[in-house]
Order: sequence, then structure tokens, then C-alpha cells
Amino acid sequence: MKTMIKEIDKNNIPECVTVIKESFKTVADAFGFTPENAPGFTAFATDEARLLQWMDEQHRPMYSYFEGDKLVGYYNLLILDNGECELGSLCVLPEYRHSGIGEILLNDALEKAKTLGCRVMKLSIVEENTVLRKWYEAHGFIHICTQKYDSFPFTCGYLEKKLLLYVDFAK
Repeated sequence: MKTMIKEIDKNNIPECVTVIKESFKTVADAFGFTPENAPGFTAFATDEARLLQWMDEQHRPMYSYFEGDKLVGYYNLLILDNGECELGSLCVLPEYRHSGIGEILLNDALEKAKTLGCRVMKLSIVEENTVLRKWYEAHGFIHICTQKYDSFPFTCGYLEKKLLLYVDFAK
């Protein structure tokens, strides 16, 4: 079966929404988040309009991992003006987890960010999700701070990783 990562277009948006919602729903279930107590959480707040806004207005590059013709993983990058970027909504459908797809997506995101001139990649997680935090730290991310928002029943944890840009000395 052929697997690959490709940049998504508007035709992929409905399938991306499904993958994001299903993937983040397992986190919501594990930590007791509901549409009532965490309406802004990714599992509940992601819809086609939001992804189209990210694509059209924020010009976020979006990528998906395909297993054959099935979209099973997703991420996006928010490119900031200061040489930084934010990794958004990196996820893998639950039935495809623990097979290395998340790591493939993360590595792809890091390479794409470097190509786009980013020197630092930032991301946020549910701070209480210690398994995810340890996974990102194992991939070189440093925990930089936490923030508690009244609109979420959890604490947001923020991590970042400095990116080494490639210099072509042959030029």
C-alpha cells in the first residue's frame, strides 16, 4: 500500500476536519472535555469554515498523511513574521497510532518549516497530557511555559524547538 504526505487543497478539507475531530476526541474523552466545558477545544471547534479561513486568510500550509487513498494524519503550519512558526493540529487517527506516522508527520513539519525559513517551531498542548509532552520533548522540544485560560478546563503547555537552517555553501 502506498503511503505519502501531500499538501492538501480545498477538496481535502472535509476529510481533514473528520481526521482532526476524531483524533482530538480521544484526548477530550481521556481528560473529560466536552462541548459544554471546552467548546474551543480542537475536537469540538474544528470545522470546514475554520480550515478554509486558515488556508485562505492565514495562508497556512496544510499537509496530510495518506495510507493509500485514505487520509489518516494531518498538520498545519502558521508562519509568523519573526522567523517562527506554530505547528497546528498534528494528529493521527486513533486506529493508525503507534505505527510511526506521528513521527513522520512531525519530521516533515520540521523540514517544511526550515524550507520556509523558520528558525523556531512552537506548539501548544494540553499540559496535563504528560505522554504527549514527553513525546515532543523526546523529539527535541523544550517546555517553555504554561497558561491557564478561563475558557478551558485544562492548562495549556507551550513548547518550542530551535531549527537549524541549511546553508548551501556550493553557491
